Amino acid sequence: MIRSVGRVSLDVVEGLGDFSLFVGRSFFSVPGTRRLWRRFARAVHEQGTVCLPVVLIVGVFTGLVLGLQGYHVLSRFGSEGLLGTMVSLSLVREMAPVLAALMLIGQAGSAFAAELGIQRNTEQIAALETMGVDSVGYLVAPRLLAALLVYPFQAALFVVVGLWGGSVSGSMLLGVDSGVYWSAVDRAIEFRDLRECFSKAAVFGLLATSICAYQGFHAGLNHSASGARAVSAATTRAVVLSSIMVLVGDYIISSFFV
Repeated sequence: MIRSVGRVSLDVVEGLGDFSLFVGRSFFSVPGTRRLWRRFARAVHEQGTVCLPVVLIVGVFTGLVLGLQGYHVLSRFGSEGLLGTMVSLSLVREMAPVLAALMLIGQAGSAFAAELGIQRNTEQIAALETMGVDSVGYLVAPRLLAALLVYPFQAALFVVVGLWGGSVSGSMLLGVDSGVYWSAVDRAIEFRDLRECFSKAAVFGLLATSICAYQGFHAGLNHSASGARAVSAATTRAVVLSSIMVLVGDYIISSFFV
């Protein structure tokens, strides 16, 4: 048993070290990356424009649910006027960065991991390295830079549409005065709340994109599966691990801001 625990511990440490070197190599290769800005613009489009509808839809219904449930909870204490405070702080501090990141992982992250896995499976990555191209810088670095921009932007949009959804649910459907709702929102949100939201979104973007890139880039290399099964397994691991790390990171960052 001790031998098994030691072997697993060494594998975990080795994996973390390999992952850290992979991420560091991605950032250090930025200055020499070919067609960096063209690929950066493409990554922003794939993570931003393409994923925008699902983020907006989830944001609206999250606001609607928060407005509905918040009203019924606060009405027990005669505090319906605090609905805007509850919805705004819930969205800005927790719901927006976490749910936006999970939606981006499900759509853009899984697609990125599958794309890299297919490129590894069809030896396109090996061909790039044979031609002297830094495959990590060419394929991964633009996505990481785009994630640092797109994830906070998507979280901000999530907050905006979520607040609107909370207003629809609380003011239009349940009778809370609209002026009272938006006045409570204005008083509740402070600069430190926005800083926490955007800090979380940027960290989640870096974590999720790095994990998806690492799993796709090493599809079939670190595991016994090969071919299409290796791509499928790498994509599944990418989505599961990145989603878990978003929740873990959310707790760690929240503990510093509380």
